[in-house]
This record gives sequence, C-alpha cells and structure tokens, in this order.
Amino acid sequence: MADIYCDYFGLDASPFNITPDPRFLYLSHRHLEAYNHLIFGIEQRKGFIQLTGEVGCGKSTLCRAMLEQLGDRYRTALILNPCLSDVDLIRTICQEFSLDAPPGDKVAALNTLNRFLLDLAAKGLEAVLVIDEAQDLSFEMLEEVRLLSNLETDSRKLLQIVLMGQPELREKLDDKRVRQLRQRITVRYHLEPLDRRETGEYVRHRLKTAGANGRPSFSGGALGKVYRYSHGIPRLVNAVCDKALLAGFVAEVDEIGRREVSRAIRELEGDMR
Repeated sequence: MADIYCDYFGLDASPFNITPDPRFLYLSHRHLEAYNHLIFGIEQRKGFIQLTGEVGCGKSTLCRAMLEQLGDRYRTALILNPCLSDVDLIRTICQEFSLDAPPGDKVAALNTLNRFLLDLAAKGLEAVLVIDEAQDLSFEMLEEVRLLSNLETDSRKLLQIVLMGQPELREKLDDKRVRQLRQRITVRYHLEPLDRRETGEYVRHRLKTAGANGRPSFSGGALGKVYRYSHGIPRLVNAVCDKALLAGFVAEVDEIGRREVSRAIRELEGDMR
C-alpha cells in the first residue's frame, strides 16, 4: 500500500519503512552522541563498547550508519541473532568475516579467527564485531564473548566488540557473574527516545529524504498526536506516520491532520471503526 501513496504524493521511496536504512538516519543530539561514542570507541580501540536503548529507538539504524562510515580500513561482522551455542557463535563470526571454519570444532574455528585477525593487524587493518540483541545472550555466552577479547598481541586488541541491546542488557551486565566483562566495557551509551521537537524534525527529515517537496506535510496538531502516541520512539513514529499517509491518500489531502493520525492510531490498535 505504501507504493500507492508514494505515487500519489510523488515520493521516491516509502519514508516510514521500519527497516534500518542508514539513508533515513536522523541524528538527534542523543543519536549524534551515541554515534560519536561508537566511532570513538572503535577508532581508539577501546575493546568493548555498549549501546543500549528501548525497543525501536534506532540502535540498528545507527549501527548500520556507523558500519558504513568506518571505511576500507575495517572488516566488520554483524550478528543479528545471538541465540547460538558457543561453537555456532564462533562459526557465525567466522562466516561473517568470510572465513571457512570446520563445523563442530570450536578450537579450530577460534584458530581460524585468530589467524585472520593477526593477518589483518599485520596489514594495518582493524576488525569490528557487532552483536545486536545482546540482552538475549546467556551469562555463559557473555563469558564466551569476553574470552574473544583475549585475542590480542602484546600491544593491541585484535577485535573491537560492540554489544547492542535493550535496557535488560544493562541489568544483565550488572550481575556479578559477568563482572569481568563489565570491567572491560569502557564506552557506554544509553539511547533515549526523541523529544517533542525532535519528533517533528524526524518526520520532516524522513519525508524530505524520501523526496517530499512540501507535499505531503503534517500539521502541528498531527505531529503532537504522533508524539503523544509514540512517546518519541522512532519505530512507533514510523508505524503511525505510514498509516497516516495512507489515510491522507484515501482522503486526498496533502496536509496530514489530526483526523488522519487518529485513524492511523485506531488501525494500529486494532480498532477498525
């Protein structure tokens, strides 16, 4: 249905997709701070970096933008589903780095990874591992991740590790069972939702990025209603604005008002009246 309203409003792309597309990244001051923390931690070889935030706050989009920014000097691995065994985790990391690791042999996989990292270091290159949804890692698997930081030379860490997750990750890392890992995390940032002003700027930014040129637009009252519903969480902003644009298309209006947003909210909540 998004294609229908995109054609109607003359948009190049759907402005409110929930996929983490770096093109649509809006850098609020909080997102900019988080982004700078990630870049700083990686470029300064801090070892472990922790990024947390509520569901839908934009961590994944921020991460993908960061990975694009790193450039040719870096080799990256992104783990989206960390619910793996210790052997599968190491093999998945190897696969993300385009390495062949023998199945079922953790030691061999670690040796393969270590040789790769040493070869990168000899060439003056860096390796970055990002683990998304890290709150789902068990305490045993968090310890396995910590052990990866032991891959080092006398002068440098061979692997920078970014742990991204929901607020539960902070709680898990406060547990005494992972105190050794917690002590190694030197860069931390907790991403908060957008405020009222930023929510309006976020909506306008995404519309402009999608090719909008003043059409469609959201009224001030509509943006206030979007904020009250979403509490500034980008994923919810996207969901309600997408539905509101569809409602605007049906009503054949260029300015999305409170009525269209109210209709969008009712549909999202399952109220089809």
